[in-house]
Formats: sequence, C-alpha cells, structure tokens
Amino acid sequence: MTRTPPDWAGRALGDVLDRAAATRTETGDRFPLYADPDTGRWTTTGRGAWTGGFWAGLLWLRARHTGNAQDRAAAAACTARLADWVEADTATRGLILWYGTALAGADTGARELRTRAAKAALAALDPELGLVPWGSAFGGPRLLARVDDVPGMVALLAAGGPEGERAAASHLHRHLDLCLGGGGRVVPAREFDAASGWQTYGEPPAGWSRGSAWLLLAVADALHRPEVSRSAPDRLEAVAERLADTWTRPRTPLVPLADEARPAGPLDTSAAAIAAVALLKLARLPGCRAAQYAYRAAAILERLVGEHLTRGMLLDGCYDAGKGVAVRHELVWGDFFLALGLAALTGLVEIRDV
Repeated sequence: MTRTPPDWAGRALGDVLDRAAATRTETGDRFPLYADPDTGRWTTTGRGAWTGGFWAGLLWLRARHTGNAQDRAAAAACTARLADWVEADTATRGLILWYGTALAGADTGARELRTRAAKAALAALDPELGLVPWGSAFGGPRLLARVDDVPGMVALLAAGGPEGERAAASHLHRHLDLCLGGGGRVVPAREFDAASGWQTYGEPPAGWSRGSAWLLLAVADALHRPEVSRSAPDRLEAVAERLADTWTRPRTPLVPLADEARPAGPLDTSAAAIAAVALLKLARLPGCRAAQYAYRAAAILERLVGEHLTRGMLLDGCYDAGKGVAVRHELVWGDFFLALGLAALTGLVEIRDV
C-alpha cells in the first residue's frame, strides 16, 4: 500500500528549495557555508570547502522538484566547480563528490566527475592502514581516521568497480574498528603514529552529535550495497542497530545537543537531519525495526520543520560549538539533509540511491 505523504513535508520541501533559489542569487559562483539566523546572510567560500557537494546536491534537488531547465543548468554548473577537489588530499572528497553528483541523474558532466573522483579516491587508499586517510587539505595531522570521512566515501569508492567495492568495505570496517566503542559509543577521530599506533584525537570531541549521525549514515549506505556489505553483513546490521538505538530509544531528544559535554550549549539541527536520512535508509531494508526507524525519522523531520524551520532556513545548526563558530545558524548541509529527507517522504527521490 502506498502512503500519502504528509502535507507538511511537501510545503516544507518547497520552502527549503525556494530558499535555495534565493541563496543562489545571493551567492553567485561562491559556495554558501552558514547563514546568520537574524539576517539570513551567508558566509561563503570560493571553492566550497568540505560542504560544497551539499550545495550542489541541494541545487539538484531543486532542479528535480521544479523540472526547470534553468535550475538544472545551475546545478550542473555548480557541480562542475567541484572538479578541483578530485585530486585534493582529503577524505572529505566523499562528502563533496558523492553528494555533489548523486542526484544529477543522467547529467554527463556529473557522471564523468564521479568516475574521476572514484578513481582518485581508490588511488588514495593507504593499503597498510586499510583506509583513505583524512589528508592534509585542511591542515592538521594527515593520518587521521574521522567518522566524517566515511559517509559519501563508501559510495564513491564503490562506484569504482570491484576493486573500489573492496576498498569501500575496507575503509568502512577500519573506521568501525577505530571509531566505534562499547555500547555504540563513537570516538570521532583517531590519529596514527608510527611508534604508538592509533591514538584518540581530541577534535572533534567525544560528545559530538554529528559523529554518531555520520557513522550511522555510512553504515546505512553500505547495507544498501551488497557488493560492500557481503563480507560482513551481520556485523554491519548489528552496528546499524547499535548506532540507531542512540537516536531512537525512549526519551532521546529528537534534536540533540551539538556536544553532550555542554548541557547548556547549543543544539545541532544538522545532526538530527543527517540521522533522519540514515534512519530512512535503514527503514528501506527488510527487518522488524523498519517501521520504528521510519516513524522516528519522520518525527525528527517534523520537529525540525515545526520548531526550527523559518522561511526555508533550518536554524539552530552548530558549525563548531567548541570555537563558538555559527552555533545557532543555518548550515548548508543541514538544509541539504533536511531537503533530502523531505524529498524521500514525498517521493521525489528514492533514498536508497543517494
């Protein structure tokens, strides 16, 4: 039986995508990063940083929503501007170049860019470490394993054929080995030292809410790719359940603190939006908890829309709580994952494909 999408989801999706059109006019060829909650004005970057793919993805969602040739051309042009990241030394190429191309459909430029990016990501795999390292593009230690370099990267590597599929499985499982503690506790980052091996790295902090959301998303992605999950499907299913439990157990807030060590600190709506998309992906898998995951995902999205969405702006996102940067702002990746979740609820996209 086909469910009728909730009215609020369709209206909210239209608002977010209308906001994207206004943002496009404001920012031109620059990439939006975060916007002031009072004025709505964006802080932008020239190359897109690690978030550029989410802006391109949001424009592809708008093009799919409107069917307008001008919107499609704008999305294609934005995606083309991501090409410099193909050879950059950063595992966030997964976030940039998977989400920047996954919604592009038959667009030739996006498909060719994804193919190039998959080959480059495969070449960056460190065979001794068993993963693509965090890299040097944003400064700091290069040999890091961070949970935010797993989502997107699993799908991007898997797009590289059988060798890429094996690399995707290695990258994912090595991060699970390093970043998943007891009871589903997530260690957001570890650093490799030749003398002492892998050690906990202090940034992002242990209570970072996006950490568990990113890792849950990566595992959900892998479970929809049999060529990646077949080496250890039972492990991935168990990990998915453990991570999902942190978002679905009774009395868990629908919108978490940005850092659980800061109980008086800001929320992070972007973490909630990422988790909602991950739960929607899990709900598309066979299993007795599918209905629970679907219900919780919809509840998160409805809370985001009802209490944190203003004129298409998803507010109360937190860029960096520790440094006090953009702690109650509109974040471009928050907008993207909210729109993606709403697009799944309304049938605009098949969530398993993104």
